[in-house]
Amino acid sequence: MSRVYFRSELEPVATFWRIERQDGIALGFTSHNRDLWFDGLLHRAAPGMLPSAIRRDSSLSADSAEVSGALTHDAITASDLETGRYDGARIAIGLVDWETLDHDTLYRGEVGAIGNDAGSFAAELRSAKSALGEDHVPRTSPTCRARFCGHGCSLSAARFTHEASIASIDFTDNRVIFAGGPSAADMLDGHLRWLDGPLAGVRMEVVGVEESALELDQMLDHGLQAGMRALLREGCNHTLDTCASRFANSVNFQGEPFLPGNDLLARYPVPSAPAAS
Repeated sequence: MSRVYFRSELEPVATFWRIERQDGIALGFTSHNRDLWFDGLLHRAAPGMLPSAIRRDSSLSADSAEVSGALTHDAITASDLETGRYDGARIAIGLVDWETLDHDTLYRGEVGAIGNDAGSFAAELRSAKSALGEDHVPRTSPTCRARFCGHGCSLSAARFTHEASIASIDFTDNRVIFAGGPSAADMLDGHLRWLDGPLAGVRMEVVGVEESALELDQMLDHGLQAGMRALLREGCNHTLDTCASRFANSVNFQGEPFLPGNDLLARYPVPSAPAAS
């Protein structure tokens, strides 16, 4: 921090926070009563939104912070929260001088759990130090632990990502049929990200297939129409058979399919019943 704030009783200082969503949208807000433009982003006046006290220390425990307030801006809507547009978004909170626009960031992290109740929301914020509490030691498993096309898998994500357009939609069963994409069977356990329409940028998981239709894990918006595009990423059930037969990638399989399970290790000998006379 290059400046010491609140050295006098009255200073032109306000709180600001900015949100960078995973779909590429960046939003800025300030507790000041008018919009402020700095650092290449318009920070909208939102006096009803206030962060809680921010605690930072030199220990390895995660820094704590929370932001809550009324849904007063069109930029943050209940539908966007429900569809997960803010899940995992990066966030920065700091102080800004509304006269000179000098500013300093006090907190950086990402959005965790979001609660929405009667038109207001509260977001849990996770600092970068929260990663220190995660257990990164791999555990044995019969299926592959690697994320498909991620670290350890070695397969190219571009090879299994396809652009396709909507051929038909079944809003009742929450299913979509795409034209120009992979087969529905290859999309099982995969996901898609919408490129057009009211859900642009939203990611949905494929939880089931019915013939050529994909069943998705989130409700479809009735504004979707035939011809709207999405990026489809094929899926993988993480079994050794699929890894070998479909992807020819068994050399990179990150699992132990032939390791005896706990049920086998816990077995003990049982005396046989006496033979009938």
